[in-house]
Amino acid sequence: MKNLLIFASGAADGGGSGFVKLAEKVRSGQIRNTQIFGVVSNHENGGVREKADMLGIPFFYFNGPYTAENYQEFVEKTNADFVALSGWIKPVRGLDPRTTFNIHPGPLPRFGGKGMYGHHVHEAVLAAFKAGKIKYSAVTMHFVTEEYDKGPTCMEVRVPVFEADTVETLAKRVNEAEHEWQWHCTDKIINGEIYWDGVNPFSVVGAVNVPITD
Repeated sequence: MKNLLIFASGAADGGGSGFVKLAEKVRSGQIRNTQIFGVVSNHENGGVREKADMLGIPFFYFNGPYTAENYQEFVEKTNADFVALSGWIKPVRGLDPRTTFNIHPGPLPRFGGKGMYGHHVHEAVLAAFKAGKIKYSAVTMHFVTEEYDKGPTCMEVRVPVFEADTVETLAKRVNEAEHEWQWHCTDKIINGEIYWDGVNPFSVVGAVNVPITD
């Protein structure tokens, strides 16, 4: 069995739905050979903690500083083999880029980088769509390096954008795609079906690309 540690910011008054979906898939065996050893949030009493308590999963509060030493301490105390970032918006330092991965609610690299999370991504995607510069949004998973959203992509699921979309309607559609696909990529990474050498961004093996389907 592999030990999985999840970092999920959530919000002070909610959030953590992606973490819950991963926990459900682990417990059902759909994410194979895996157990969740804990979830970390930067909100001490927010939605992630509430959901962790409900699921009986150890919760850890992390209020910084976000240094390599502090990240490594969480990995060591949970004996984590893999680290999943699921709505974690803080900078990451000192973790193994081969075994640390993130989910992002937009196409990368164009709609990534510092400050590009949540509604900020959807606003930028909608503006580009309405300007005729792009045709779709995406859920993207990537390995994590020390630069925001710069690690190599291991999954892209394209999400349609419609003329009538608002930030809220697009966010809902992207979130549904995240819940549907995040666990697939997580399972493949943990079980060695998607991997890279941690150095060469072109060394990724097994990446998943899902086109828009009717």
